[in-house]
This record gives sequence, C-alpha cells and structure tokens, in this order.
Amino acid sequence: MTRRSRVWVVALALVIGVSVAVDQWISRTPLPELVPVTGVEALDRSGQLLRAWPVADGRWRLAVSPAEVDAGFIELLLAWEDQRFWRHVGVDPWALGRAAWQALRHGRVVSGGSTLTMQVARLLDGSGTGQWNGKWRQLRLALALERKLSKRDILNLYLHLAPYGGNIEGVRAASLAWLGKEPRHLSLAESALLVALPQAPEARRPDRNAEAALAARNHILQNLAGRGDISAVAAARAVAVAAPLQRHALPRLAAHATARHTQQGQVPAQLTINAGLQARLERLTRHFVSARQANLSAAILVADHQSGEVLAAVGSPGLESAEQRLGHVDMIQAVRSPGSTLKPMVYALAFERGLVHAQTRIQDRAMSFGQYRPANFDGRYLGEMTVASALQQSRNVPVVQLLQRLGPARLMLALRRSGVAPQLPGGAPGLAIGLGGVGTSLEGLVKLYAMFAQYGEAAPLVWTKGQAQAPRERVLAARNAWLVAHLLAQISPPPGHGLPGSVAYKTGTSYGNRDAWALGFDGRYVIGVWTGRADGTPVPGALGANAAAPLLFEAFGHVRAVPVPLPPPPIDATVPRHAELPSALQYFGAQPRRHADLQIAFPPNGARVALTPESSQLTVKLHGGRPPYTVLLEGRPLPGPHWHDQLTVPLRSRGFSTIAVVDANGSSARVQIEWPAVDS
Repeated sequence: MTRRSRVWVVALALVIGVSVAVDQWISRTPLPELVPVTGVEALDRSGQLLRAWPVADGRWRLAVSPAEVDAGFIELLLAWEDQRFWRHVGVDPWALGRAAWQALRHGRVVSGGSTLTMQVARLLDGSGTGQWNGKWRQLRLALALERKLSKRDILNLYLHLAPYGGNIEGVRAASLAWLGKEPRHLSLAESALLVALPQAPEARRPDRNAEAALAARNHILQNLAGRGDISAVAAARAVAVAAPLQRHALPRLAAHATARHTQQGQVPAQLTINAGLQARLERLTRHFVSARQANLSAAILVADHQSGEVLAAVGSPGLESAEQRLGHVDMIQAVRSPGSTLKPMVYALAFERGLVHAQTRIQDRAMSFGQYRPANFDGRYLGEMTVASALQQSRNVPVVQLLQRLGPARLMLALRRSGVAPQLPGGAPGLAIGLGGVGTSLEGLVKLYAMFAQYGEAAPLVWTKGQAQAPRERVLAARNAWLVAHLLAQISPPPGHGLPGSVAYKTGTSYGNRDAWALGFDGRYVIGVWTGRADGTPVPGALGANAAAPLLFEAFGHVRAVPVPLPPPPIDATVPRHAELPSALQYFGAQPRRHADLQIAFPPNGARVALTPESSQLTVKLHGGRPPYTVLLEGRPLPGPHWHDQLTVPLRSRGFSTIAVVDANGSSARVQIEWPAVDS
C-alpha cells in the first residue's frame, strides 16, 4: 500500500470514526417533553371556542395543528425563517455560513443562521440566543429532533411554543389575542405580523409598542417582495393596513356552564351551546341589568325541547361583576323559591285526577286550611271563576284548594319525575309548596316546562355534544299537558312583545320579591329567565310579570326570527264549555249553596258611618254567597254585575240608607246605615 493510499485509509477511518462519534453524540441527546401542554378548552356545538384556560404557569397556549392554520402564514413563516426547512437535517450549513460571513463583513449580526428546528430546540431547552454554549445545545437538540420527529411534528411544536409577548405562546393564542380571530384565515398583513412578533416578542407587543410591531411587519413584507417571494402589489396593500393596537380577551362564553361540564385534560369538551346565540344573550343580560340597580343579577337558559340540547346558558351578567352582582354565582343552578311557576303542574295533576277541567268553576275567596291561610298576591278575592282564569291570573287560593285535594306528596313526586329535583328545608311537604314554598333551580324549571311542551314526557337536558338524551318518562297524559300549554298560551305577553298565542308562558315571584321568574316555550324552544339578587336580598317592585317576562320575550327574539307554532292538540284533547261538562266537573268542591248564607260583613246594620261630602264612597264587604252579586241602594240596582266580595257603594244624600245585596243563588242580605257628614 502506498503512502498516499495509507493517508486515504486513515482519513476515511477518521471520517467514519467522527461520524460514528457524532451519531452517538446525537443519539445520546437528552430529549425534553415533546408534547406541549396546552390549556383546557370548551367548544360550542360547531367547534367554535367558547372558553379556554391558561396552562399551570399562567401562559396562554392553545392546541393547534398546521392544518388549522392559514396555509399562507405557513408559507410566509418558512420563506422568512427557514427556506430549506423541508430539506435540511435540523442545521442549515449554508444559512450558518451566510450569517457568519455577514457578521464578519458588517461587524454585527445581520441575519440569523438558526433553522426553525433550532428555534424549536431553543424553546424546548429554554436557552438564550446570545450564548455559544446555548447555541451548541440548540444545534445538538435540533439534530436529535430531526431524527426523532417528522418535519410536520417540528413545525407543530413551533406553532405551539413561539413567544408572542407577555404570557402568550403559540400562533393560535397569538391570533386570538392580537387579531381577535382564529388563525384559520389570515390576511397577508396578519400573517406577516404573526411572523414578526416571535423575533422580539416583548419589544414588538402591539399593545405597548405598535410602531415597532408595524415596522417589523413591514420589513418582512418589503424584503420578501424584494426577493420575489410575494408580489409587490400584495406587499404594498398589506403595508397600508394599520397594526392592531390592543390585546383582545380570549373567549369566555358560558363561563359557568363550561366550568361545570369541562373535564380537566387536553381533550376539548364540546358542548351543545351555540356560541353566537350565547354571545347575544350575554349582551342582552348585561344590558338588562345595566339599567337597574348595581347589585341586580339575571340568568337565562335556552334549550331545544325536542332534542333536549341546551343552546345557551347565561348564569350571571358576567364573572367580572363579582363584587356587586356576585357574578361568580351560577343562578342557573342556584336553589331558590319558584314562586308561582309550579302552579301549572298543580292544575295538570288536577286534570289528571279528574278533579276539574279548564271550565270548571272554583272559588277564589278567603279560606283557611288548618293553620294555613293563603292570600292572593294583590290582597283581593275574585269570587267564583273558571279554573282556566284562576291559572292565567295566578290566583293563590284556588291552587291551594286543588293541592289540598291532590296532596303535596303527589306534586313532589311529579316534580321529581319531570327533573325538577325540589328541595325542602326539612319535614314533610305542606300546601305552601304550590305557592313556591320549596327550593328549585332554573335548570329544573326549564325541564318542567319542556315536559309540558313535549306532551307530558319528561325532557332531560343534554349539555355535551354526542351525549344521548336520557330515557324519557311519561309524567302526564298528552291531553292534559297540552291543555296546560293551551291555557298558558292565552296569557297576554308584556306590552310591546307580540300577541298572545305564540308563546306559552308563566311568571312567578317569590316571597318578599326575592326572585322574579318567567318560563315559556313555543313549538321548539323552551326558555327560562330568573332575575333578582344573588344574595337573596329582596328587590322591591320586581315581579315576574314586569321584570322577568320582558326579558323572556326578548330572549325569544334572539333565539329565532319568527315564532315556531305551538304543538297542536292531541286527538283526544277537548276544551268543552262549562255547560257541556258533567255535573261533577261543573264546580269544584261543594255545589253552589241554595240556602241564604249571604252576609254583609261590613258595615253592620244600624251603623253610623262618617263620610265627607267630597268622599261619599262606602266600602261594603261581603261574606259567603256566590257571585255575581246585584247591589241595590234604596231599592234601585246599581250598575253591575259585581264579582268581588268587596265593593264600593256611592251614597248620594245624608241620612239613612238601605243597602241590599242579592247573589247568583238568589240569597240576599241588607243593612241600614246612617251617614252624617263630618264637619270640616
């Protein structure tokens, strides 16, 4: 072997040895965690982001893949940062040589020689950009990454880890924070900005130094146009676009619902909520409370009663209103007094038991039920009225009469079967539960009214996409559930909110004006509204009718453009007139009394009443009898008929007057009074 041959052999051996050593050196490279931790996400029914949470150290880093990023951004990124990304092995000798030559020639760093893989290595390693030992580790890790991962995986790491200023990492969080949009569709100007920011993320933060961000973006556009990577016309148009000046908050829609239904982990939870509808109803709720006292709260729950899917869930006007409105309290789940919203179920059960029909007549007068003496909300009694009117006017005494006959336990069982989950503070249920003396949630009440909308079948709610609705249970006969809905649909909407018949709804107000409710449904949607104070303090003047009902109908306007017709009656549903009812159903309780039990409770016979000439109206109170009443003054009938047990009689002249009253059964009572004028 010649000397020259021996040299070549030694050189070859040396190359092989170095190659083996380098190969082993790369193979022994300790690799960091290669799956970036991303924040927990909740998505809406179509995959749109509802809410995200930062990772453990408070950084915003969201899951993304190259396919979910605008292709133009990827092309721009590689054209600027690493033109030979798809071909090199992690290190680009040509780029390193170019960077070294430019640094020697100009006496300063003109361009970097790091590949995108080396930048990923630096982000994974946490080493800086200006130390040689850090550069050396980045180079070694880059070579190791190229052996371990595919090019797509490395690009994916960059899309997750690139810094964008403050606590923002990754292109998706950056696009949402700086552009207010997902990165699926980006303009050239937007793509260039997102390419520029990671080079100096703090110095170029748009919210703190918009000029620097704009200059860096335009520098990239102009240079790429000069190289021919993009057209000069497109670059000029992109340069003319203003840079963003503020940081957008990441979406936080349905804050309470997403927190409750999202599992901690990297797999996003997909809810049935519609993000667009949710955003509209959150704005509506904030607008509603903004015009009222500072500590007022409100909640809205919307569901499709056909599928059970929840479409919107506004638990409060907003988490940021925690101090005054206790915005952190989810009033969809909070247990409160339902007021009169349970009355429809009492009537439905009375229909089921054959106790009454819609045109059955029932008494609305002062009654005692043992120690319990319920009063109507307005303090008045209307006498005999139909069951339909008693429900529509939300009279208290008639519903307590029915509940006494049914038994409170039967109502509690029906509520549980409907999904309401009523709660009692202790002891057996009493008659007061029919007027709100039981704890319920807005979610439970929405289930109850969904049951009415679904012809008496319980309609469990579905919160997560793909979740099967729980088996339905029949609670009421279809004809009786429909009859309740039919009666509720005849209640007039609040002024300016449409005509009766489009929405079947009921309002309720709890004791002391602590809670105002409105529940309603049309042929597809069921909506529940609560308003009040989250701490349970009374809200004077707030009623279901004047506070919650207008908000209910406004919510319906946001849910659908035109009303969905209410369900048609079942084939066996009937609404006969009073005279067509069987005799047992014409009157609830005792038949009309035929004996003379009508009494004038006030004024007593022979009373001397003091009135002024300016105010010569005498209040007459009746006891017993059956309306309507005919009132006679000095033997002459007054205009009527009179349906209430409290009426006003005008006295025309001083002296003695005789007042007589005759009821519908012919019973009569009379008193004689003297009324001298009071000296002024």
